Amino acid sequence: MRTERLRRLFPDRGRPEAGRVDDGLIAPSSRAQPAEPPLPTVGGRMLSRMQSPSDSGRPPSPDIYTEHFGLTMRPFALAPDPEFLFWPPAHRRAYTMLEYGVMTHSPITLITGDIGAGKTTLLLHLLRSLGPEVRVGLISNPNGARAELLRWVLMALDQPAGLNESYVDLFTRFQAFLIDEYALGRRVVLIFDEAQNLSAEALEELRMFTNINAGKDELLQLVLVGQPELREMISRPELRQFAQRVASNYHLSAMDQRTVRAYILHRLKVAGREERLFTTPAVDLIYQRTGGVPRLVNQLCDLSLVYAFSNDKRIVTAVTVQQVLDDGAFFKVNDAAVKGDMQA
Repeated sequence: MRTERLRRLFPDRGRPEAGRVDDGLIAPSSRAQPAEPPLPTVGGRMLSRMQSPSDSGRPPSPDIYTEHFGLTMRPFALAPDPEFLFWPPAHRRAYTMLEYGVMTHSPITLITGDIGAGKTTLLLHLLRSLGPEVRVGLISNPNGARAELLRWVLMALDQPAGLNESYVDLFTRFQAFLIDEYALGRRVVLIFDEAQNLSAEALEELRMFTNINAGKDELLQLVLVGQPELREMISRPELRQFAQRVASNYHLSAMDQRTVRAYILHRLKVAGREERLFTTPAVDLIYQRTGGVPRLVNQLCDLSLVYAFSNDKRIVTAVTVQQVLDDGAFFKVNDAAVKGDMQA
């Protein structure tokens, strides 16, 4: 019954008290239980409702096709998930340079890659591996002028940053924080995700932050993760001083055709499927239309599974993938851009 399912999904929610007004989730026993709304359909097939949380602690996930294909979870979700981390050579090298920069106290570490290449997934894996001797401040999608940037930094480090405080006040607090952390045996790493949104002036300000370091006393490290235009900006003549402090860097390219095949098999295996689910022509078509960009591969694979499920198919063929493309369910990438990625 719906009531019991809601109680499983919300175990902390108690039963309504006698005479309490209906809260919209569990109806009072004196009222008739409303009929459940009809389930949505795709291609004439009925979709299942939300699963209850599993014993592993993972949040509920839509059970659209997992049981049909013998899966324990969706293998191609778009959100970065370190549990599905795949280690092709390019990603392994990118992570090695990222870890090398942090562990060797590099003043600035730079990791770039196209949209959906897997940069954030590598970053999340790094954050899970750092010990208590590293104090991390993560700034996502940074923007703003000089004072705003410093406020973002302080807030990422759980430090106060009043709107009415001057830049001098903010910088004094920032410097004192770094010194205090160093005295406690900790170093501070500031990680800027989507760093291509930083202006040239903001990058120069970050370079000035590293002047706090003195000789062997490394109080602060910067990690910048962003799209290819970030690398282009740093290559400008006016930012040569910034570029000279980049001691570790890597550009993460898209996967080749062979790697895409292994990538799809890997994610299916993590999701509980040992047998092949996508035919070789289907995988090749997925590669051709995505250029090997992991996020796009995930999107097209996920939609192909939905279509195969709606057609009561147990295997995803190239015909199914082509139907997704023909219906416009998958947003096609620019063919010239894909070609460039494949040749890179």
